[in-house]
Amino acid sequence: MRLHDRYLFRELLTPLAFCLGGFSVLWLADFFFTKIDEMQSHKFQLRDGIEYFLALSPEFFVTALPIALLLSLLYALTHHARHHELTALRAAGVSLWRLCAPYFVVGFAASGIYFLLNEAAVPRAADWAEEIKARHVPTGQNPKNPTRFTNIDFRTAHARRIWHIGEYDSAAQTMVNPRVIWTLPDGSQRQLVAERAVRANDVWIFFNAQQFAQAGPQARLVQLVNTNEIALPEFDETPKQILSNIKLSDSQTLRGTRNANLPLRDVREYLQLHSDMPADDRNALLTKYYGRLAAPWTCLVVVFIAIPFGAPSGRRNLFFGVAGSIFICFFFFVLQQVCLAFGSNGHLPAWLAAWLPNMLFAAAGTTMILRTR
Repeated sequence: MRLHDRYLFRELLTPLAFCLGGFSVLWLADFFFTKIDEMQSHKFQLRDGIEYFLALSPEFFVTALPIALLLSLLYALTHHARHHELTALRAAGVSLWRLCAPYFVVGFAASGIYFLLNEAAVPRAADWAEEIKARHVPTGQNPKNPTRFTNIDFRTAHARRIWHIGEYDSAAQTMVNPRVIWTLPDGSQRQLVAERAVRANDVWIFFNAQQFAQAGPQARLVQLVNTNEIALPEFDETPKQILSNIKLSDSQTLRGTRNANLPLRDVREYLQLHSDMPADDRNALLTKYYGRLAAPWTCLVVVFIAIPFGAPSGRRNLFFGVAGSIFICFFFFVLQQVCLAFGSNGHLPAWLAAWLPNMLFAAAGTTMILRTR
């Protein structure tokens, strides 16, 4: 690493740390002003309030990271340009692309951090936040308890099974009043009704269960089994897959363009288990999937946006460069949401809807960098 690379890294990382710190202070103030009623309604103590703040922090950090990176890049580049440091480096034979290599490295690293936080920390932190809210609320009065769900219906496409569960506890891996209907290769149906079910040794065990057979839609049900306990290893739905089905079966979750509780692996498993889902729902879910893949690269895109506005030599109005790039970034985020909406509605291919803003602005930024003097 050359001396000027270390210098540029230091001059960028310092304002980046200040930007993130400043955003954190503002968000801390906003958090306690906007969440105070919610925390009181859930009977938070001081420890609960601190934990709740920490639980929501990863999602805030993911949102603030691209904006903080943009502002710190503009500050650093404009500072170097106003003191003719970039001009001196370029006069010494360092090309603009080579000169900006530290910025691209930081942008790439920020994209990796964004991805890791979005996939690992944010979903777990969201579940933690719901657990904190449920601590002092009786279970029966807390419909958002993250481990207990009632009146669940979902379908496993590859096995042609339909599940109806009266109550499911994901922590204890138990079911109350489960009913499973599945179709055999010859077209006949089977139905299992039980009082409860427990997951043990990776097998679902049903208690006080009855199994029925039905030769056709209009045929009469015939009882095959009536037993106190029956293990069905062919029911390969794991607790994690069931929880994924519960989260993704909500139409608002399916249609929403942003949701913290949907890591890529859950979305991919849901798509595999529901290969015959309606086209509209599949488009919405694929758009969400590709959108989560494309979102972290926003950090790298803002580098392409900031360089042509901050790097040109000469004494320019600082406000012009900052306001111009922020306006372009605002347009980028608006275009991103519009494209995701078009992808969810099927007007654009899902992958194109997710990646189009990144491709357009990276190409525009590259063109402007090539024209920068």
